[in-house]
Amino acid sequence: MTKPEDARVVHNADRYRFELWFRGELVGILGYFDLRHLTESLRIHGNIGPKSEDVMMSFLHTIIVEEFENRACAALFVQRALDLARDYRWKVRPVCTYVRRFLGDRPEYRDLIVRLNA
Repeated sequence: MTKPEDARVVHNADRYRFELWFRGELVGILGYFDLRHLTESLRIHGNIGPKSEDVMMSFLHTIIVEEFENRACAALFVQRALDLARDYRWKVRPVCTYVRRFLGDRPEYRDLIVRLNA
């Protein structure tokens, strides 16, 4: 059985994604796009995200390996990725349908959301 404490979420800034690791195995990715790429170069130092009030990330897709789909891993993964986004002071544009559904049920994350037409 998958336990939340066995799962680790890592921000892989070089690949523009969050990764879900379970017992040393990569089991999920949540890809994002920094909308500042449209106007300027992204500057991320090390494994820490940019901390800035004007950062808006589009969360594009969430992928979990089939073996872990029915174990609430996606919800845990998205929750932890959103918590990291909050720590980085990002705003999140939820393009991914799973992320949109997740956010719709959790008012505690509404402060992070940027509307899709923004």
